[in-house]
Amino acid sequence: MEKHPDDLSRRQFLKTSGLAAAAMAFPFSTLPESLKNVSMGVVVHSYSRYGSKVESQNYPGFKDALDLMRHCHSIGAGGIQTTVGGWAGDFGKKVRDEREKLGMYLEGSIGLPKDAEDLGRFETELLAAKEAGATVLRTACLSGRRYETFKTEADWSTFKSNSIKSIQLAEPVMAKHKMKLAVENHKDWKAAELREIIQNLDSEWVGVTLDFGNNVSLLEDPTEVIRTLAPLAFSTHVKDMGVKSYEQGFLLSEVPLGTGIVDLKEAVSLCQRHNPAVTFSLEMITRDPLRIPCLEESYWVTFPDPSALELAKTLRLVRDHSYSSRLPEVKNLSPEQRLAYEEENVLKCLGYSKKELLG
Repeated sequence: MEKHPDDLSRRQFLKTSGLAAAAMAFPFSTLPESLKNVSMGVVVHSYSRYGSKVESQNYPGFKDALDLMRHCHSIGAGGIQTTVGGWAGDFGKKVRDEREKLGMYLEGSIGLPKDAEDLGRFETELLAAKEAGATVLRTACLSGRRYETFKTEADWSTFKSNSIKSIQLAEPVMAKHKMKLAVENHKDWKAAELREIIQNLDSEWVGVTLDFGNNVSLLEDPTEVIRTLAPLAFSTHVKDMGVKSYEQGFLLSEVPLGTGIVDLKEAVSLCQRHNPAVTFSLEMITRDPLRIPCLEESYWVTFPDPSALELAKTLRLVRDHSYSSRLPEVKNLSPEQRLAYEEENVLKCLGYSKKELLG
């Protein structure tokens, strides 16, 4: 069994990070064939390096979307999904020129308009993304996690009402500019809840960014979530999830593709069946495991009809498919070790996609 990085010295760990080191040491033309022409893209959240001030010779920070795009191209990714807020002047044109030169796809990530007064900001960011060549903008209603953010059912109800209003405000702007808005299942909506919101809106311009793993935190089977939301998917966050028990519930982590509980081949097939033009963007977040305290009463505050069956099925899934080794952790790593571990995970995932998913 491979040792976890926090069991290794800094020197030992960096020696074992062969893929990550190779990606930094060699130009794209000399990368292994397995990492060339990979059609899977990369979500900006896969990299803590984006906007990072950490000094690193091997893993320098990405100051903007151009840096991110160039790096992702150098490791064989087919595109990027990145934030578009703060793009000033002709930056959208610069991104477009670079994207066209590299032959990559681009998706934007944007915040919903909070109210009518915020529509100007929203439209400005949309236009910058469109100029750069994006046709899909991913968004999320909640930046945190449902079971941690809301302390009362009334708080959740207010959030739900405000979120629907924000999506309704955004829709005419998307239609005006013929751009697609994709709302992520971001540890906020259960799959059926998000499906209902999108279907009630009934707009060709508003759909879903289907995250393959987030809803495990809401006690939903990832395959059922994918089957529910794939018909509405404009874009994706591809990830695999590892689980382990702990005293208040279970631990949940993004893990290298093919090592967790998500049926990735079925997920990709379903999305392609419903939308042949859908992109597949890797969101491999290298961090400490998330605690899902589903055995605590506070977890259930925002779920109006708590299901003993859902809980039992999830805990059985955790028991029967507990991750075979230690879940990824970064808390005991130096900044340089963390960056190396992060890069290695991204490269492993792109390699798996090339071999097993997208060719």
